[in-house]
Amino acid sequence: MRKGLLFATAALAATLLTTATACSSTGSDSGSAGGKKPKIGVILPDSKSSVRWETADRTYLAAAFKAAGVDYDIQNAEGDKQAFQTIADQMITSGVNVLVIVNLDSGTGKAVLDKAKAQGVATIDYDRLTLGGSAQYYVSFDNTQVGKLQGQGLVKCLADNGAKNPVVAELNGSPTDNNATLFADGYNSVLDPLYASGEYTKGPNQSVPDWDNAQAQTIFEQMYTSRPDLAGVLAANDGLANSAIAVLRKNHRNGQVPITGQDATVQGLQNILAGDQCMTVYKAVKKEADAAAALAVELAGGKKSDPGATVHDPTGNRDVPAVLLAPQAIFKDNVQDVVTDGYVTKEQLCTGEYAEPCTKAGIK
Repeated sequence: MRKGLLFATAALAATLLTTATACSSTGSDSGSAGGKKPKIGVILPDSKSSVRWETADRTYLAAAFKAAGVDYDIQNAEGDKQAFQTIADQMITSGVNVLVIVNLDSGTGKAVLDKAKAQGVATIDYDRLTLGGSAQYYVSFDNTQVGKLQGQGLVKCLADNGAKNPVVAELNGSPTDNNATLFADGYNSVLDPLYASGEYTKGPNQSVPDWDNAQAQTIFEQMYTSRPDLAGVLAANDGLANSAIAVLRKNHRNGQVPITGQDATVQGLQNILAGDQCMTVYKAVKKEADAAAALAVELAGGKKSDPGATVHDPTGNRDVPAVLLAPQAIFKDNVQDVVTDGYVTKEQLCTGEYAEPCTKAGIK
């Protein structure tokens, strides 16, 4: 079902973005159901947990909305729950037809979604599912699969290192982010059987509040102090991985302990090229943004969509119609895939000390 869904999603995005009225983002009318030009609001979570929200999601969403000829307002709550709700109130008051949110936590997200629903505003959970919320749709990657790729990647890297009975630490994402739970479900489905069999030893396992990289470094410092024999680290994203690498570097063990990541950030890819990180997970954010934009444009025009799949919200005990996209594991030998896709450029990646590793990796 998911493979078919990916093709359906691509077709949906292409159709909507091609056939939407080609007018400027400040036009007065687009022939929508209410006679007014559709307006879509997007609330991004922060710019600290991952650079992707500003460098990728904002850029791709804005481009898709411009191509569709709809008015839009994209704002970033910068990790502030009160600001998140204030932005939502302002957007609803300004007359948005559709509200797309990346929640900071499910409680705040639910309050915003419920208020939008009461005002007749269509809603989409973007990237993160709001547990107990009322979003009409969910657009994201298959986040359990993201975690599986991380777990499988760590297993591969440890095998390549010739590790025997390795002690593995888990540096998990924020406990208030449902995605972090799904990532952990995925990588633990790979690692737990290895712990149970005694092939691996389970080391320290901690979550990082709000995906905060500074806290992650402090937490990992404590992890390393308790288990200096660590042989592998399952870090839930590239930012957390870089925090762990900083601690390992201080202890002269960077490059010796395989570390996973996620988001295919410039920093994460550079760490891979340098040999300090073994892999990351690339989520083609443009595909996610295009799918969300296409769905939002459709809803703003008074139409409904059937994505063909659902995800279960255990808190709200409901199945949410969902668009789920496929992630990709990235190791040193296929970093070029991310560059070829245009997510990062060679100029961004291959600067200074990374020029030589880029050349060795065949980055073009």
